[in-house]
Amino acid sequence: MPTVYPIVPGHEIVGRVTKVGSAVTKFKPGDLAAVGCMVDSDGTCPECRAGNEQFCPNMTLTFNMPDKYLGGVTYGGYSESVVVDQRFVLRVPSNLNLAGAAPLLCAGITTYSPMRHWGASPGKKVGVIGLGGLGHMGVKFAHALGAHVVVFTTSPGKKEDALRLGADEVVVSRHAGEMQKHAGSFDFILDAVSADHDVNAYLHLLRRDGNLTMVGAPAKPLAVAAFGLIMRRRSLSGSCIGGIAETQEMLDFCGKHNITADVEVIPIQRINEAYERLLKSDVKYRFSIDMASLKSE
Repeated sequence: MPTVYPIVPGHEIVGRVTKVGSAVTKFKPGDLAAVGCMVDSDGTCPECRAGNEQFCPNMTLTFNMPDKYLGGVTYGGYSESVVVDQRFVLRVPSNLNLAGAAPLLCAGITTYSPMRHWGASPGKKVGVIGLGGLGHMGVKFAHALGAHVVVFTTSPGKKEDALRLGADEVVVSRHAGEMQKHAGSFDFILDAVSADHDVNAYLHLLRRDGNLTMVGAPAKPLAVAAFGLIMRRRSLSGSCIGGIAETQEMLDFCGKHNITADVEVIPIQRINEAYERLLKSDVKYRFSIDMASLKSE
């Protein structure tokens, strides 16, 4: 839907429960809790019954979606508080840093869900294209799931960071020779790049029945060579966050493996500066806003 102004964004929310309604049974005041990209769904469609609320045709996003209860649109998490149905509230493991846990509610589940769906696990070779806000989470998850992890980047300077995050190998994608060494060898590749790029170069790296999943969203349509898929029964797919149960599974997995996003915490007053830096890729790898800073306004 077109953006409705004024808009209050924010869909990666963590904090403590302050109040609960009389019918709430899952949370109590003081609990660490989180809210992600969704705040409602119809609960009755086949997608909801299968635990895939993210695909519900009547799903309500956390901001800028029609609010069926109050009218107008939903206002997101750039606020002191948020009121959400307990069905869409998640538990945060107590050992996780909250600023680093916040991006798990979108960047985390967006990369974890396809990794789980396509079976990233010990003995599997997994590629991650792009080392940004999404890609760095993909590397952490693939490593924790036990896969052999290869990062593809256009920036040689990112090699050290990729290895720190858990990559076993780093390939500079502009070097044809480095790419060719990996031809036909990947079980799964996660494409986290939103800039225009040649996806065929990566499809060529998949083994028989290998899959490449898009989580980045380039503005221009992809040009895909059919024979790149046909000859080895490769597949190209996309993925969008995850359902509530899977998101909780992801948070619990992060608690077990002590996984959070690499973040820089900023006050709300610096949000315009952070946006300008984001456009220049000058962040490793997410900004988290300390909402307590609203009180100084």
